[in-house]
Amino acid sequence: MLSTRDEDDKMSAGSPNGEETHLDLKGLKCPMPVLRLAKAIRSADEGARFRVEATDPMAKLDVAHFCNTKGHRLLESAEGEDGVLSFLVEAGGPTAEATD
Repeated sequence: MLSTRDEDDKMSAGSPNGEETHLDLKGLKCPMPVLRLAKAIRSADEGARFRVEATDPMAKLDVAHFCNTKGHRLLESAEGEDGVLSFLVEAGGPTAEATD
């Protein structure tokens, strides 16, 4: 699985065929988790999926807001007993990022 704590250029764009790109954003504080998601999703094809893990409580609001305002879909949102937040985000089409 890929981690954004490694080099940013190692993030893959995900795939609409059911594969997920994993973004390990644990330990990052607002606004970094959503900024890293935005960077990863920018080059993604429509339908690409990203599994995001974060520990910052603000990520609950930030990821949902990002998806709503940028045309992406928040498919899942959960919080584990260990406090790790998990989101499944599906990239919208080309017009989604045109509003950046």
